[in-house]
Amino acid sequence: MVDGPAPIPTLPTPRDRILSLDVLRGVAVMAILLANLPGFALPDPAYSNPVAWGGQRPIDIIVWFLTETFVNGRMRGLFSLLFGASTLLVIERADAAGGNGASFHLRRMAVLFVLGMVHLTFIWTGDILAHYALVGIVALAFVGLTPRALCWNAAAFAGLSMALGGLECLGLFAAAARDTPQMAALWDSYQSAFGTPPPAALAPEIAAMRGPWSTATAFRLEHNGNPLLDLFQIGPDTLSAMLLGMAAFKSGFLTGQWSRVAYRRWVLFGLGVSIGAYAVMALGVAASGYDVRAVTVVQLLLNVPFRLVGTLGYAALILLLMRPDGVWTTRIAAAGRMAFTNYIATSIMMTAIFYGHGLGQFAHWGRAELYLLAPLMWGLMLFWSKPWLARVGQGPLERIWRLASRGLAGKSG
Repeated sequence: MVDGPAPIPTLPTPRDRILSLDVLRGVAVMAILLANLPGFALPDPAYSNPVAWGGQRPIDIIVWFLTETFVNGRMRGLFSLLFGASTLLVIERADAAGGNGASFHLRRMAVLFVLGMVHLTFIWTGDILAHYALVGIVALAFVGLTPRALCWNAAAFAGLSMALGGLECLGLFAAAARDTPQMAALWDSYQSAFGTPPPAALAPEIAAMRGPWSTATAFRLEHNGNPLLDLFQIGPDTLSAMLLGMAAFKSGFLTGQWSRVAYRRWVLFGLGVSIGAYAVMALGVAASGYDVRAVTVVQLLLNVPFRLVGTLGYAALILLLMRPDGVWTTRIAAAGRMAFTNYIATSIMMTAIFYGHGLGQFAHWGRAELYLLAPLMWGLMLFWSKPWLARVGQGPLERIWRLASRGLAGKSG
């Protein structure tokens, strides 16, 4: 519902693209690097726990606190939000062209799953695409709902995610005694994910990532999570954001049709609540001495609702700042039109710096130094995306995705 007389202006873009979605997607693919840098450069538990590796200096802790407070969770949430919106858009346009939108969506998800598994296995273990493909299949069941019904379902799945996270936290607290081999193994598994395992426990990952590509790939094959298991463990959380994205698209929120007053309200509410909550949670983790229980409770339980409202707050802020005829807007929109390609290109660039098939810098840098790479990668995205699109019209991986999805249609027909 529009509140006030002045919606955010938009301009037509090539092939009837929606400028606001491209800009949001561009910001998301750039900003998610801030969250992912520890995943590229440091052992796995350091992603959530700064003192696990590379975070012992005050500057490292400050950087961790800032990324926790302002970035983590919400950029992935923005990606999920936009994935839900894009699902609706693709289905609607396929139906309008006389095709079967649902069938086309399922083919796209099949191709995305394959491409995501290639990324997960051969490039970087932090892939999210295969997971999105599986959750996207489930999301198809909700595309016909009204915005209000989508919001209620999003809230329900967020609640389910919190319930599952709460059960995991209870299991971790019960395992703290480590009075049986099973409880000790469970405790160690959480230490490996969210705690501070001893350096010897991290040595195999460090050696593999510094080694040749074949060694790193073998390590990923052995230690990668199961996407089907992730569908049940973190799928409800991802689905809640996708459904919220569908609601935001249907209501006009993501397409700039709300008034500036309404967007300002969402900025004040969404960012005020989420930034404050994330700051308190980060301070709580620090006060606990980065105890695995505190980190796990925050990551699996407490941050779920604040991530959703913070994601909407950031989306509203981006839409308010967007200037349809601005140089930065067109550059960021171009990066967003090539978000798939830029996402994979980021993985290739970062692993070339940190893995053994490149410069072999894995686990050599402190956390703070990692963020010097973000402006460089952003510059590359902004520099190459617009001229590439002007010449070719579509990103290389976006084209592969589209052609492969159409190819499946030909085989099924």
